[in-house]
Amino acid sequence: MRLALSPFPIRRPQGLDDFLSAVERLVHDAKAGGADLLVLPEYASMALAGAFVAAPDVAAELDAVVSRAEALVAGFRALARAHGLLFLPGSVPMRGVDGKIRNRAPLIDGNGRMAFQDKRVMTRFESERWGIAPGASPSVFETDFGRLGIAICYDSEFPQLTRAQVLAGAETILVPACTDSLHGFNRVRLSARARALENQCFTAVAPTTGTASWSAALDENRGYACVFGPVDRGFPEDGLLARGALDAPDLLFATLDPARLAETRADPAVRNRTDWPDDPAPASVVRLT
Repeated sequence: MRLALSPFPIRRPQGLDDFLSAVERLVHDAKAGGADLLVLPEYASMALAGAFVAAPDVAAELDAVVSRAEALVAGFRALARAHGLLFLPGSVPMRGVDGKIRNRAPLIDGNGRMAFQDKRVMTRFESERWGIAPGASPSVFETDFGRLGIAICYDSEFPQLTRAQVLAGAETILVPACTDSLHGFNRVRLSARARALENQCFTAVAPTTGTASWSAALDENRGYACVFGPVDRGFPEDGLLARGALDAPDLLFATLDPARLAETRADPAVRNRTDWPDDPAPASVVRLT
């Protein structure tokens, strides 16, 4: 599978059509580069709020995108179908039938078929300022390129979420991210790297980049696209398969070889993926004597 990761450059669009046109250019460039799958960052869709909210306003920006979420997803679906590409267009805040807003990542194939992965664990900003509700448990998605998992940004920092996906057959975990500092980006980057080591799988991070003085939600964005594999024979000694430049908006391409992964999993130097202890007992406190 040839993967394209977009460190989505945040800019202020003129409206929904203008925003989707910018996304389509990325889809076109990914396809031209031979990509089978394009991944955009978490909350890339929040840039759309700039077309409807004049000044930075946390609540108004969220409402502007939530009220247009169905139109956004329909636009993403049309792009995937038109270009025949497996597409993860980041995440979209969407209101459910229960009235709660959740952060949802649609995965869309080239025929327009679609399923969602919700973000499970909320950051302080999401829970305290936006009131975003936790979503459904992790899923694994059957695709023409094998089983994929999605860990939206902060979710990548919790090993049990990715572990559940790998146990269900995921070989690749996609990590769309939105981080406003290098602290935040490095937490996600290091977590993705650790998840690849622990589970002997591929992980791929796509962050937002750029500054937006007009947005309270996307004011500053730091990071770079990167791809990791097992830290074992058959792969680079540090597990790093590809990385882009810091805060640069260029697409990062990487080819993931499932046969190579299968060989390493079958005969690794160590068995990180299968040697996990089963439900370890709570640690005891021991006094030195």
